[in-house]
Amino acid sequence: MKADATTDSTGMNYLATRRHRFVTVWLPLSMFLVALLFPFYWMAITTFKPNEELLSREGNPFWVQNPTLAHVKKLLFDTAYPDWLVNTMIVSVVATLVSLACSVLAAYAIERLRFRGSRYVGLSIFLAYLVPPSILFIPLATIVYKLQLFDTRLALILTYPTFLIPFCTWLLMGYFKSIPFELEECALIDGASRWQILVKIVLPLAVPGLISAGIFAFTLSWNEFIYALTFVSSSEVKTVPVGVVTELVEGDVYHWGSLMAGALLGSLPVAILYSFFVEYYVSGLTGAVKE
Repeated sequence: MKADATTDSTGMNYLATRRHRFVTVWLPLSMFLVALLFPFYWMAITTFKPNEELLSREGNPFWVQNPTLAHVKKLLFDTAYPDWLVNTMIVSVVATLVSLACSVLAAYAIERLRFRGSRYVGLSIFLAYLVPPSILFIPLATIVYKLQLFDTRLALILTYPTFLIPFCTWLLMGYFKSIPFELEECALIDGASRWQILVKIVLPLAVPGLISAGIFAFTLSWNEFIYALTFVSSSEVKTVPVGVVTELVEGDVYHWGSLMAGALLGSLPVAILYSFFVEYYVSGLTGAVKE
């Protein structure tokens, strides 16, 4: 016991000096922060650089000498980017809500109803998430055409849950498992129904898990590319990932300023979402309910 205490004391004293803290904590964190934020910085400076600086080999490539809003103006007023942004928001929000509703019911049934083969059902749902979208979009395209949903937002809203529901269900299964079953047993003894238990007990305790699953689902929907490229062709119905790539590239001519402006504006909603709900996001992954 004394040897263990001495070892722990030595390990903590290692961070007592400023040099050791810099080498073991601040330097790795700084490197990670630079690597994480550099793409956003590069998109920002490219957005505000005039074409002369973008195509010039002179000057500092990591700084803007004469900032301009021409690329942002072109993106917002000369393209259908506002429509792409609205389409992406509508599709992502609706698909996320539908997926969460289905995932809550599926995860609760698998974890709490204890029917025969529930574990295998949960495993099969998670394995469905591992199927690549590049394989699924072929049969889904046939269904979309037969239902006459091609080139509509509804096509994306109905197809996105095919990969959102398995992941959200698997995530919520782990969180529901951390909620003490004794709470539900007490409610059953008092005469509560399963629906009342789910709505009044389980869901209020599972708010961090729901937010975590919702953030994941919203992010996956916002960044989805293959389904949006396959099921939508009109410019006014496209989403941001597809519209930026297909509409701002003319043959071998890349409008880098507008491309980076579109990528930067398209990444802001997800970054803002994570910044507001980061605490719920972490607790949802770790399971915050204790007995």
